[in-house]
Amino acid sequence: MKTSLLVLIALSEESKAIISEVFEIIYAPEQTSRITAIAGAAREVSIVLTNGTTGLTAQEMQTLTKLQLVCALGAGFENIDSAYADLHGIKIATGAGTNDDCVADHAMGLVLAVMRNIVQLDSACRQGVWRDALVMPPQLAGKRLGVIGLGTIGKKIARRAAAFDMEIAYFNRNPRSDVDYRYIGDPTQLASWCDVLVIATPGGAATRHLVGAPQLQALGPQGFLVNISRGSVVDTSALVAALRSGQLAGAGLDVYESEPHPPEDLLSFNNVVLTPHMAGWSPDAIKASVARFLHNAAQHFGASS
Repeated sequence: MKTSLLVLIALSEESKAIISEVFEIIYAPEQTSRITAIAGAAREVSIVLTNGTTGLTAQEMQTLTKLQLVCALGAGFENIDSAYADLHGIKIATGAGTNDDCVADHAMGLVLAVMRNIVQLDSACRQGVWRDALVMPPQLAGKRLGVIGLGTIGKKIARRAAAFDMEIAYFNRNPRSDVDYRYIGDPTQLASWCDVLVIATPGGAATRHLVGAPQLQALGPQGFLVNISRGSVVDTSALVAALRSGQLAGAGLDVYESEPHPPEDLLSFNNVVLTPHMAGWSPDAIKASVARFLHNAAQHFGASS
């Protein structure tokens, strides 16, 4: 008999089929079905599959009295109540590393799109506007790229940017001994130094609004912001104000505070490129994330059996 698994995130039919070979899935990716499942059919599950955005609350874990393992499909786990889990012996496992390349690729895509005005130029071309009537966008080569959060993904972004002949510096909680990039120990100073600031730090309370009005002002009217981490890291109101006043040249965002709803206050800006939290999504990355989840589950239950 298969073990029951509560799934709180949307999965493709292919992913569900792979997982269902091992588990009996209780599928509850919407809020209504989630509440119903946790109060009923899923009360005695020992394993939950979620992600960092969807998370799992302490109250929900308290209801799931047989819960042993919470798995995040992806690297983030900021909305899983880890303090409660630790206190009650519930393990948390993530898919860290399974989509790093995909996220780094997407980050550089946003850098290119916003700095080179790709979306605006596409629209102009379709309207028959020739280049002589358009403002020339800056090139990447020779520009400075600052990375907030030089973890595995941040390092991959930096390596890609270096291939574009960009100068790299970074902010981290501590300097890294395994890179030669310049370390700047303050986000505002890093923003003042660079031409494009890429955010690759984890989400959560510790990084909430790490980039706000002071950092955006330091980045300046020729500077660009790219965020592929979590929407909570950027103060949206400050970003809107900076764009509206011309304090910032543009922004490329895969994440935003209003998720999954569009960031309404940003939709009117033609110097903002938006994608719907897709940076970590590719067939390759999803396949690897599902495989990691199954491995994590097998390791846990194999060790505890």
